[in-house]
Amino acid sequence: MSGPRAARGERGRADGRPSADEVVVFWGEGEDQEAPFYRRVRYRDAERELVFLTNHLELAASAVAVLYRQRWQIELSFEALKQHLRPKAFVRTTANALKIQIFRALIPILVIKYLQLRSRFGWSLSRLVALLRQQLFVYRDLWRWIEAPFEAPPQPLGEPPEQLVLRW
Repeated sequence: MSGPRAARGERGRADGRPSADEVVVFWGEGEDQEAPFYRRVRYRDAERELVFLTNHLELAASAVAVLYRQRWQIELSFEALKQHLRPKAFVRTTANALKIQIFRALIPILVIKYLQLRSRFGWSLSRLVALLRQQLFVYRDLWRWIEAPFEAPPQPLGEPPEQLVLRW
């Protein structure tokens, strides 16, 4: 018989605790093979039911659920990094060059995430990146801009500098 075998658990609870902790065995074609054991943890939060499959048999079910939820947040951060900053292919492949290129991509996304947290507006990350790209060639105080982004930039004091005349 092929496929998973598991003990039945109760349906998910909405209180944020794991609702099922099951050991799953996948049997191959020949039943004489030693089948690996996996663990299926069912967890229900306020929005949806999540099911995690892991080989961590010694951790508590609640710890497995917390770890995988945090791992998902990391995955979302890398997705935002790839989507908004569009890192190109790695130029060099030495260990030091890879670290530099990864940090070169991580630092701007972390600064943008911090600006998103500081902002009074509920901007999405893509909206904030688009607005920042529009402001690249305008001198502004960043903290004043994040508080009032729709105000015009301040005008320089005094008369504008004299223009150079180019003659051919």
